Amino acid sequence: MQISCRFLLVFILAAILIKKEAWGKQHVVGGSQGWDESTDYDSWAASQTFKVGDELVFKYTPGLHSVVELGSESSYKNCDISSALDSLNGGSNTVKLNKPGTRYFTCGTSGHCGQGMKLKITTVAGNGTATSTPASPSSTTSTSAAVPTNYESFGLFALVATLLVTSMIFNA
Repeated sequence: MQISCRFLLVFILAAILIKKEAWGKQHVVGGSQGWDESTDYDSWAASQTFKVGDELVFKYTPGLHSVVELGSESSYKNCDISSALDSLNGGSNTVKLNKPGTRYFTCGTSGHCGQGMKLKITTVAGNGTATSTPASPSSTTSTSAAVPTNYESFGLFALVATLLVTSMIFNA
């Protein structure tokens, strides 16, 4: 069977759109400044929408800063890192947002949390709704593949696959 170039092009373009739609966005924490003491993280977070499937990317100077995930609002407010859920110190860390809820991060360097180097985010489901259940810590590797986050992407894929198969049948 021969596939026409037109339908192959449609398939490739749809695959690109599906990838963009299905895989989450990467949020570089603090924007171009990265993870440091001079950024207003409340304002930065307020300007973002965090969805399941997105990733937080922390970029910072190793040895000077770190990333500590805290398990509660109380720990966050009090800069209490004694019961941290996770601690990262590589200089570039990716944290997957794998379920809706609120998550808390701070720098583990003494005094930095008190200077405002802390971040509270609320992750919403793919449809834009949040839940009050805190999200558990997740894998922090930057090399793992993103996971599709919504069913619309699969519907688009099914439509494109149907068009491709149809074109193969009628062009045979």
